[in-house]
Amino acid sequence: MAMILCDKVNKHYENNHVVNDLDLTINKGEIFGLLGPNGAGKTTSISMMTSQILPSNGTIKINDLDGITKRKEIKKIVGIVPQDIALYPMLNAIDNLKFFGELYGIKGQILKDRVNELLSLVGLADRAKEPIKNYSGGMKRRINIAAALIHQPLVVFMDEPTVGIDPQSRNQIFDLIKLLKSQGITIVYTTHYMEEATALCDRVAIIDDGSIIALGTVEELVSDVYGGVVELSGDNQEEVRKFVDLFQQESFTKDIRLSGSKIEMVVEDINKNVAEMLEALNQNDSNLKIINMMHPSLETLFLYKTGKKLRD
Repeated sequence: MAMILCDKVNKHYENNHVVNDLDLTINKGEIFGLLGPNGAGKTTSISMMTSQILPSNGTIKINDLDGITKRKEIKKIVGIVPQDIALYPMLNAIDNLKFFGELYGIKGQILKDRVNELLSLVGLADRAKEPIKNYSGGMKRRINIAAALIHQPLVVFMDEPTVGIDPQSRNQIFDLIKLLKSQGITIVYTTHYMEEATALCDRVAIIDDGSIIALGTVEELVSDVYGGVVELSGDNQEEVRKFVDLFQQESFTKDIRLSGSKIEMVVEDINKNVAEMLEALNQNDSNLKIINMMHPSLETLFLYKTGKKLRD
């Protein structure tokens, strides 16, 4: 059953189109990843889903609530973990969480119990009375997540929640996210780290320049590049075109394209097929050279579809 529905959602500022025809269905209880480079439109997309900003056009529904006419109701059922730490550094963790709880109308013993529950959940009950300014980056991130959970939301949006933290803290956040999923909470997770999407997400949408270029499970997306991508380059355009025609006829070639003097090929089995390609080049006394071999991954898929690296 759908928790989030986006139908032809756009956001533009004058002539700057930030999000283009966003079509998404995010299911209840899944971890859904928005993967893309900085500036791709990830933050703008979740800002519209959480009713922080309005779309220029299109339809958004959260738990069947209209994203334009039911904004107040939506804010009660979503939690937001922003990319930047949103805590009061001079206050301790308890007072920070109490402050955010009171914003949602939670009071008294119910609030006290909820704060204690969340501090235990994020593993910081023993540091609860220390001011946030004394916390490490990873500890601040975990309290940020606790603040987003204070009102028991149905869906939590996490915008690059592991930026600037060490690997141990990142693993602690991963464990926390998996625990939230086990409790039936829907997670929308933005990142530009392909390994995070691979480790965490049930499904992933890859976004670039405001548009979704691929959508599916990690396995489905990686299968789009079959056994990997091979790049060849040569100085002689006629020879390059000759080998495009030659390799196009090979059964191991799943896709091939010519870009200037460079050939890009999606192949069936990169290790086996490269040997076959080298043999063909040698038999024809070719000057073409294999300049890059990329094994199947989300990074390879993104590079093949956009011509750019996820993290330039």
